[in-house]
Amino acid sequence: MPSKLTGTVALVTGASSGIGAATARRLAEDGASVALVARRKDRLDGVAAEIEKAGGTALVVEADITDRTQAEAAVQQAVEHFGRLDTLVNNAGLMLLGPVVGADVDEWERMLAVNVQGLLHTTHAALPLLLKAAETGPRKVADIVNISSIAGRVAWNGYGVYNLTKFGVNGFTESLRQEVTQRHVRVGVLEPGGVDTELGSHNNPEIQGAMITPFYETTEVLTPDDIADGVAYMVTRPRHASIGELWIMPTDQA
Repeated sequence: MPSKLTGTVALVTGASSGIGAATARRLAEDGASVALVARRKDRLDGVAAEIEKAGGTALVVEADITDRTQAEAAVQQAVEHFGRLDTLVNNAGLMLLGPVVGADVDEWERMLAVNVQGLLHTTHAALPLLLKAAETGPRKVADIVNISSIAGRVAWNGYGVYNLTKFGVNGFTESLRQEVTQRHVRVGVLEPGGVDTELGSHNNPEIQGAMITPFYETTEVLTPDDIADGVAYMVTRPRHASIGELWIMPTDQA
């Protein structure tokens, strides 16, 4: 029996680990062919092998989406290989915490490049193809899911620039949703409240410990698979059912 996404193609950025890898595996389980996009080819190869071992179909695309030319080439490579594109999951992200005073501005620029510019590059490149899929594809609908964060709704001390990027992602998502929803491209944002991934692994250990460790000690945090389930829930809904915003929240251990 065909799965919900059989005959469709999904492109997932940041697919080499964490939420991206889990999402790629989940969409493949639902029948989609998946283009895996990230900079770390060795890890992409591992994710692709897992998908193919489970009976799915995956394409490895090594690219740095902060570079517009590479982002456009990644989308084009996926379409040339699979013949279409029905789902875009903008997952690539970076979380660097710290106060404004004494901050490393180079780190800010790196986070802005990944969290904002990369998302814009892939969306701009993919949107014409998604509009075409909504007209002629097997499901007569296409999807964009932007992985954001609860930090796109709530600000905390030390999260300033990260908040800036995620507030921006949320605003862009809503604006784009209004622009294309009548053309059956569903645009939604998924906002996890706390996930145990490599996202913050580049932080100074002292900052990481002071700001995040207490949260992990008192909360049953989410896993990448939890977020992947949320993405699948958003894109496998009936054609006329659109989810503009989905929060996935952890629970207290107590």
